Amino acid sequence: MSSSNTSSHHKNNAPAADGAEHKVSNFLRQIIEKDLEQGTYASRQWGGGPGDAAFHDAGQPDPAKIRTRFPPEPNGYLHVGHAKSICLNFGLARDYGGVCHMRFDDTNPEKEEKEYVDSILDAVQWLGFGWQSSFNGKTEQHLYYASNYFDFMYRAAEYLITAGHAYVDEQTAEEMRVNRGDFGKPGVDSPFRARSPQENLARFRDMRDGKLADGAAVLRAKISMQSPNINMRDPAIYRIRRATHHNTGDAWCIYPMYTFAHPIEDALEQITHSICTLEFEDQRPFYDWLMERLIEGGLLKAPPPRQYEFARLNLTYVITSKRKLAQLVNEKKVSGWDDPRMPTIVGLRRRGYTPEAIQLFAERIGVTKSDSWIDYSTLDGCLREDLENKAHRGMAVLDPVKLVLTNWAEVFGSDGYTEDCTQPALPHSAIAEGQTPPPDRVFKIGKDVWIEREDFEEVPPKGYKRLFPGNVVRLKGGYVIECTGVGAKDADGQVTEVHAKVIAGTKSGTPGADSVKAKAAITWVGAADGVSAEVRLYDRLFTDPQPDAGGKNFLDALNPDSLKVVTAYVEPSLAAAKPDQKFQFERHGYFVADRTDHGVGGKVVFNRVTGLKDSWGK
Repeated sequence: MSSSNTSSHHKNNAPAADGAEHKVSNFLRQIIEKDLEQGTYASRQWGGGPGDAAFHDAGQPDPAKIRTRFPPEPNGYLHVGHAKSICLNFGLARDYGGVCHMRFDDTNPEKEEKEYVDSILDAVQWLGFGWQSSFNGKTEQHLYYASNYFDFMYRAAEYLITAGHAYVDEQTAEEMRVNRGDFGKPGVDSPFRARSPQENLARFRDMRDGKLADGAAVLRAKISMQSPNINMRDPAIYRIRRATHHNTGDAWCIYPMYTFAHPIEDALEQITHSICTLEFEDQRPFYDWLMERLIEGGLLKAPPPRQYEFARLNLTYVITSKRKLAQLVNEKKVSGWDDPRMPTIVGLRRRGYTPEAIQLFAERIGVTKSDSWIDYSTLDGCLREDLENKAHRGMAVLDPVKLVLTNWAEVFGSDGYTEDCTQPALPHSAIAEGQTPPPDRVFKIGKDVWIEREDFEEVPPKGYKRLFPGNVVRLKGGYVIECTGVGAKDADGQVTEVHAKVIAGTKSGTPGADSVKAKAAITWVGAADGVSAEVRLYDRLFTDPQPDAGGKNFLDALNPDSLKVVTAYVEPSLAAAKPDQKFQFERHGYFVADRTDHGVGGKVVFNRVTGLKDSWGK
């Protein structure tokens, strides 16, 4: 028996069913392990897909030990908070011999679009998860749409009406709001609450058949207007809404409310553990009430799913409100949903974050019941950990100044002479035992090379070890050189050219490499084969760690330096990068070849993902 809800990153979480210790505390694992130990769901049947009680009764014993689900509403692009939920739901199913269903909670016809459906599916797969299961040689796909359950939801609503558990209310929205009461005042029964089931059924069918205007009536559960939990004061479960649905078209003019639809979706799919964020905690009593009523009526199977809440992800220097993210896009504060400064999954991906880093991040921050803030540096730390042994090294000069080796022709016979230099693509420590190292990088040294502006000081500060007149340094992978001074300056007095002499016989990797002791080694790119590149230096989008907390205007905290674009020079191995390929630019940090612009029209474009260490605010 196996499940193909797999992921490439799973080194820190052994399957829990064998009693292994876990690296991070997760109260949901304790709940699942207890349910497995007690056989809470061991008697369930599975009909091969979503269905009512009769459908699953005719099925086989459920081969999945647990069933979880990831149920986004397709009304926007997913962000880093959703990534945590994806890793949690799919990861728990993977670890416990279960299945995670990919389900679109598409019960709101006005905000949902096919574009978002496609982007969500792509995001889940990119993160390393799938919705296919394979048990006992049988493969099943678990991609579901809540809108495909509209017929059953309507049937469940009619059952609640006939059983006296629901009624059609024709108060105005304002009357319902006032009569609902508040935390200090109980609600008041609707004048329509005493209607007979027959009257309510007829009126509900009028709603369904389009005989009532939008907003003229709602179907409400009949629970208690005096409940201390306001969510239990006869919540609305159906409303009239004439809108074309992306999946069902104009088949319906009434639509279920989320709080009614979601428990039913879980039950039809035989979900065992319905995991959501803390803001749904007050809805759990209605979830349980609805399950009990529909099981009593024989529509759904026992045992029902159970809802469990965990704290949502609060990440510093980030906003995750879909409305506010849309505002950034619509007001062109960013270039789009995939702008590398956005916390959307498409933005994180374009920035250069890896699925493995995001999975490690979700694992490392754990799952709790209390809200807390996670520092953004934790995510960057996970990325560095993932890329340290995977990202090929390369040299890039981001603020170039020309260095001229004035005695080149004297030493080598010609100003046009060049020599190949080599450096490993990965350090020796990154190569696993038995693994074949990647081919060395090859690049050329000649009379002219590009160096970083900060690597030369005409008058060096105390302790400075790089280029200054009279100092000796090594061009990394190349020769030792002695700086002789400034070659040229522009009209503003800024150095545009530095001069030095090459010391013969000191090339790296040759017997004379250590014959002259250099004070430092600096990175460089040869003018002979270096390639001009556009490098986008991304930083955090906001300067405030909690940009929209406490009613603050998040736009006031936009970081004016969140993007700087420079023209750099990179060595040939970097210029040959494929879009989305990650590198460590030596001394600068981790960079990725932009997945949209790199290579288009021969243009070389890199995005900075993160530095070699966290320096934000320091």
